[in-house]
Amino acid sequence: MDKNEKRKQAWIGDAVLALFAREWILSEPSINTANRASTFVQMTSNQFLSSIGEPTIVEAKIGKIYQKEGLNAAFEFINENFVPLFKKQQNNRSKNSGNYRNTNKT
Repeated sequence: MDKNEKRKQAWIGDAVLALFAREWILSEPSINTANRASTFVQMTSNQFLSSIGEPTIVEAKIGKIYQKEGLNAAFEFINENFVPLFKKQQNNRSKNSGNYRNTNKT
């Protein structure tokens, strides 16, 4: 895949990931309204994508699946490969929120 094709697929993959993230967040009862925006940013960030692979390549893979197999296949790929890791990272964040570094001692 040449550089321009990779960018094109990554652009599309980014949009598919954003749509998936919004729908997933709305379907998760554990994510309250006040945390939706920050959860969206975390789930679609290059920092999170880097835990899976190089962000542009990850997004390009989503875009390629979308183009060849459709939205449902792309959503299934994201759900199977991203959501478990994202939930694990979120769980670790909530465990560490009580960390001594994050508490104010007087």
